[in-house]
Amino acid sequence: MSQRAFEGMIKGSTVLPQRIQPHMHTGMARRTVLLQLLLLIVHGSFVPVSAQVCSLLGQPAQPLLSAERDINIGAIFSIHRNALLKMHNYISKPEPITCLSLSLREFKFAQTLIFAIEEINNSTQLLPGIYLGYKIYDSCRSIAQTIISGIALMNGYEATLTDMSCSRPPAVHAIVGESTSSPTIGLASVVGPFSLPVISHFATCACLSNRKRYPSFFRTISSDYYQSRALAQLVKHFGWTWVGTVRSRNDYGNNGILAFEEAAKEEGVCIEYSEAILSNDPQEQFLKTLEVIKKGTTRVVVAFIALGDFFPLLKVISQHNITGLQWVGSESWITSRTLAETKEYSFLSGAVGFAIANAKIMGLREFLVNVHPEQDKKNELFKEFWETAFQCSFKNNGSGGCTGSERLAEMQNEYTDVSELRIVNKVYTAVYAVAYTLHNVLKYITSSANSSKGVWPTPQMVLKCMRDVRFTVKTGEEIFFDESGDPVARYDLVNWQPAEDGSLQFEHVGLYDSSVTSEQRLQVNLEHILWTEESGQLPVSVCSKSCPSGTRKAVQKGRPVCCYDCIPCADGEISNGTDSSDCFPCDLEYWSNESKDRCVLKLVEFLSYSEIMGIVLCIFSFMGVLLTAMVSFLFYLHKETSIVRANNSELSFLLLFSLSLCFLCSLTFIGRPTEWSCMLRHTTFGITFVLCISCVLGKTIVVLMAFKATLPGSNVMKWFGPLQQRLSVVSLTIIQVIICVLWLAISPPFPYMNLSYYREKIILECNLGSALGFWAVLGYTGLLSTLCFLLAFLARKLPDNFNEAKFITFSMLIFCAVWLTFIPAYVSSPGKFTVAVQIFAILASSFGLLLCIFAPKCYIILLKPELNTKKQIMRK
Repeated sequence: MSQRAFEGMIKGSTVLPQRIQPHMHTGMARRTVLLQLLLLIVHGSFVPVSAQVCSLLGQPAQPLLSAERDINIGAIFSIHRNALLKMHNYISKPEPITCLSLSLREFKFAQTLIFAIEEINNSTQLLPGIYLGYKIYDSCRSIAQTIISGIALMNGYEATLTDMSCSRPPAVHAIVGESTSSPTIGLASVVGPFSLPVISHFATCACLSNRKRYPSFFRTISSDYYQSRALAQLVKHFGWTWVGTVRSRNDYGNNGILAFEEAAKEEGVCIEYSEAILSNDPQEQFLKTLEVIKKGTTRVVVAFIALGDFFPLLKVISQHNITGLQWVGSESWITSRTLAETKEYSFLSGAVGFAIANAKIMGLREFLVNVHPEQDKKNELFKEFWETAFQCSFKNNGSGGCTGSERLAEMQNEYTDVSELRIVNKVYTAVYAVAYTLHNVLKYITSSANSSKGVWPTPQMVLKCMRDVRFTVKTGEEIFFDESGDPVARYDLVNWQPAEDGSLQFEHVGLYDSSVTSEQRLQVNLEHILWTEESGQLPVSVCSKSCPSGTRKAVQKGRPVCCYDCIPCADGEISNGTDSSDCFPCDLEYWSNESKDRCVLKLVEFLSYSEIMGIVLCIFSFMGVLLTAMVSFLFYLHKETSIVRANNSELSFLLLFSLSLCFLCSLTFIGRPTEWSCMLRHTTFGITFVLCISCVLGKTIVVLMAFKATLPGSNVMKWFGPLQQRLSVVSLTIIQVIICVLWLAISPPFPYMNLSYYREKIILECNLGSALGFWAVLGYTGLLSTLCFLLAFLARKLPDNFNEAKFITFSMLIFCAVWLTFIPAYVSSPGKFTVAVQIFAILASSFGLLLCIFAPKCYIILLKPELNTKKQIMRK
């Protein structure tokens, strides 16, 4: 707060010798106007406000412990655990509330507050010359009693003759308390409009961070918002995705579990059941909760529950011998020495949870053990404490009676134990927060221009200055508040481990710090954790077992997302981690392996020389070449014979050469397609076959012309002599060459990876580039074949001894049949079988031509040489 703002507050205050008039709120101003109107009616004239007299109505609440000094601090603790319920008839005045069952822990809180105040009063550095007093009230864990105590701390609890004005300031400058959230909410709601600071040591409900509803609330303990998120991260860290929850049915439990469920959902943790209880619930409610826990399939229970509400549930669990559960606790009970030392609750062994950081307060034990009933004989509280601590009674003079000579220093209980001062330290810190704030307020006042006028601090000044207070306590912890009045959240991770005497001890196994990055907030030392007695190992709590890699999770209908079935990934998809929600498709060139956990390169398929089909086709191709070579050699040896010379031996040799090329061109279709092989295979196929068909066509025309030349007066042969035959073959072949050149120039074939035909493999093939070019080459070849077939068919009835056209007809019939069958087979065959069909068509048609045309001639040359004469050839 700036100096100017603070000076403005000081100037707006009325100077009093020991106290200052509080700020007049709108509600107070309204009440003042109403009071003046009332006085006008009664007296007939206005009465100044300063002359108005206010008196307390009814019997105000009295503090259990008090010592008034210069500046007083109020405190409210649940020194008694329960309040005796009484039915009110609303006719007579209600009797004062009766509280039962003294709590050693809460009494320890009250004594710690007194210890801190005396330590400050003895300090020369903090508030020098100023002595703090205290007024400690007992709420008996009752919201109504807490509010009554808060009103008493604002109004005072006695009417003084010196100051009966209605503008008296509150009796205290700040209130420390309460120990639970619901009473604190009631307290903060009542005193907040009057700007009286409330600083709690143990109220952790995240709802109290709402500055609009609770403008004067602060706390030295962390908000449950951080604890709930820390618990969710802890559960996820251990791999527990299926948990049950038990909570107090109040603001602490309801808000805490609500925040936990939201954080757990973000972490992927599911809640199987959520039970709510209170300490004053009937036994049937605890048995119902027990039955839910027994029927649950989860092995982990998150208990976000107040210590007082937890006791009756644990008693029921112990009676029914329920073991094997992993308990995860909130700060309310996870460091309770009473629970840990009760052997009936040994099933809590292995419990983990977050606790407030532990601390050591020098001199506190000596102060605690010095408490004695003789300190204040009139105060029955000390006697009740003594009877509770030593389990005796002052009313009993015999065995079991209290003598007052018992020594607290020799006792070991929750009150005298200073090994666990986690919450006690927050009480200690709260007192110091008020003291440092008052110190800063007084420092501002003494340094201002009004210091000589005796201005005294007001609760409003304390509230404004507390928002900016920052100090370091003797324990080394730096204390400051954020804009919501919360400190930095730091927790110790505690594990309950068995001790030698059969009790349980708290082992520090990690921490949580909200001031660092989210990845570093939770730190766990797994090696030091001891789990439940039965297993001794990290428990497993999941609705469904983890889905291995290669599968995905499919949520079961009507159940939480943590309950799922493991579905194998589809072909071509993988999941390379456990509990994958989806399977991811592989890239186009990759495919899933058998276990569906890795993408591997797809199998590239093409007709290779190493596979059986390729080897067989190669063998037939070489057989064709060899057979053609043998025929050529045979014809060469008998080139002077009549049957070789009869039908233009030059065309016969050219035909045999072209057939050899046809057999060889089939080899270009085998092997890995490349840019050159794709262009070569189609063009060589088209040119060699046209060359072959051109030769056959020339031979067919020679047969027809030869027959016409035998007619009287015919000179046809001079128009189709050897030169014309050569020119016709060359001309017809050049046309095909031109088609191929145009095809290669415009859109040549190229290697292509076909990814669409098969999902699991790549077909490496030759893309035609231009389909028009391919079908033009094939169509031109088919046209010459059809023409050749028709001419040979017309010459089929020539005399037998001179009829080569009959064999050409058969060869062309086979050729055309093969290629007509090729078209649908080529279109429908998948992958490498497309290439195999094309090679088969080339080999079949080539063998058809070779055998049909040359086999009869070879038969005569080798087996019927007597027919290989000119006389036999010319005989009709």
